[in-house]
Amino acid sequence: MTSCTKTLRVLVVDDHELTRCTLQLALSLQAYIGTVEVAINGKEAIAKVHKHEPDVVVMDLHMPVMDGWTASSAIKTEYPHIKIVAYSAADGGKSRAIANGASIDAFCDKGACTRSLLEAIRSVA
Repeated sequence: MTSCTKTLRVLVVDDHELTRCTLQLALSLQAYIGTVEVAINGKEAIAKVHKHEPDVVVMDLHMPVMDGWTASSAIKTEYPHIKIVAYSAADGGKSRAIANGASIDAFCDKGACTRSLLEAIRSVA
């Protein structure tokens, strides 16, 4: 992130409540992040993107109702400037996620530390 004073708007999308709440808290404590919205699946994520137009979406790939692959592609089609960080335990990392159709800018394994996710968010922002 550059030295400008703009803070990021982030949307966390995950079907597990504990993961959503934990990420919302951890991200909201960062000085460079202004607001953190949450969604429980890809369908809700698309609605929240329309409403809040976040700068970065942290997207789980495996979710019911609508998965992260479908949602990321829909978001990127309409909002190509929004950055998407896949946050998933899916095998293969970023290259496999992209090969399977995810429209993402970065990938962070759910097994990684919080700092890794924060670095991924900063790198795309």
